[in-house]
Amino acid sequence: MKICVCVKRVPSTTTRVVVGADNQLDPTGVEFELNPYDEFAVEQALQVKEAAGEGSVTAISFGSADAKKELQKVLAMGADDAVLLQNAEAPHADGATTAKVLAEELQAAGAQLIFFGKQAVDRDQHGVGPAVATRLGMPCITEVVKFELQGDQVVCEREIEGGRETVTASLPCAITCQKGLNEPRFASLKGIMAAKKKPLEMKDVAIEGAAVELVSMSLPPERPAGRIIGEGADAVPALMEALKNEAKVL
Repeated sequence: MKICVCVKRVPSTTTRVVVGADNQLDPTGVEFELNPYDEFAVEQALQVKEAAGEGSVTAISFGSADAKKELQKVLAMGADDAVLLQNAEAPHADGATTAKVLAEELQAAGAQLIFFGKQAVDRDQHGVGPAVATRLGMPCITEVVKFELQGDQVVCEREIEGGRETVTASLPCAITCQKGLNEPRFASLKGIMAAKKKPLEMKDVAIEGAAVELVSMSLPPERPAGRIIGEGADAVPALMEALKNEAKVL
């Protein structure tokens, strides 16, 4: 079985965001990492291959040349090969543009099962997985927390408000992975050494035009300084008045 997993290089979730002059994240001093939700996708892809005892896992990323580091990590975790769809503007690309580029590569690869993280933590759009599936004409099950492969069908559970929903789909299909689906493995020393010999193909790709235009980006306004209303039970009426008329939360 041909399994593909799509991953992205993102700023660390502990990054102190600074907006640059180009209305983008100022990368100065920023640490980058593999998108955390994509780690669940990688782990699930590897588990499917291991359970089947055959097949291959290909990691695909649309990013700048720097994303090679994150693909090396996925190879060290156990993927068989990797493809970097390289474009300097890829880190700023919108979800629709990203989906178009990935779909073209996945179509050529003949993937039967495609895993994504449910979202990338830099833009939180949730849209790339479903958009790729739509372009490829295959079903997509989103935010999966339990996955089973039964012959040529997948049976998944996804969290919904107040419970869980069970969804089935036939191969080929796409899956977006939620926290709790599995426990991503760490790359072993053996895996890190083996990754150096695994194929990592770098392809230059063009972006024909953005589907979304970023007009501006700014930090949210700073919260006003807190103040102490008073102490003890005598302060309760004043506190209630402030919550009702100033904070307007009551």
